[in-house]
Amino acid sequence: MSVLQLAPATAADAPLHVLCIGAHSDDIEIGCAGTLLQWAAGPRPLHVTWVVLSAEGARGDEARRSATGLLRRAAKLEVELGRFTDSQFPAQYPEVKAFFESLKARARPDIIFTHRLEDRHQDHRLAAELTWNTWRDHLVLEYEIVKYEGDLGHPNVFVPVSVAALRRKVSHLRKHFGTQRSKDWFSDDTFTGLARVRGVEARSRTGCAEAFHARKITLSTVVS
Repeated sequence: MSVLQLAPATAADAPLHVLCIGAHSDDIEIGCAGTLLQWAAGPRPLHVTWVVLSAEGARGDEARRSATGLLRRAAKLEVELGRFTDSQFPAQYPEVKAFFESLKARARPDIIFTHRLEDRHQDHRLAAELTWNTWRDHLVLEYEIVKYEGDLGHPNVFVPVSVAALRRKVSHLRKHFGTQRSKDWFSDDTFTGLARVRGVEARSRTGCAEAFHARKITLSTVVS
């Protein structure tokens, strides 16, 4: 299996600017925490803008503590918490749209992590739609979140992650999201199992991977 290593068209020693968008406080962590952990531990400075759209009360506290704990090794972290009502994003479309436009004026990402367009949760789906509506010339990777509806689909981008990174991701989710522990799907087995399946599909040497959906990728060839 051949692997093509891609990187944004920025200097190798320049910071990698990543924008992470989640509808709810645990979404980003479920979708791409392993990838972020590995990038933060790498040689290139990582600058992360972390956006959670519905983060009030206890879930807001969870979101901020989680982002700070997960990205201790990032060179820079900015956390922005919205106050939109859980499960009601479509009814608040003008306000959510305005939020994205204000974010666009401040964020200059190289890579964007967001929800999947076909996600059956209405909040996730709207977040994905507005991501594409707001940033049209960026590398956008849509992460996946397992749920009852069975909407995972067939991802086309895989990031192999180390066993250590996967273990830390799972431990981090268990530690920081007490509001979700009562849900039967929110378990170590769920998160580890999906990573193992994606690891098989990616032919990962570690046996673990996170998977994403990419709608548009531009490849450039530099001739020296």
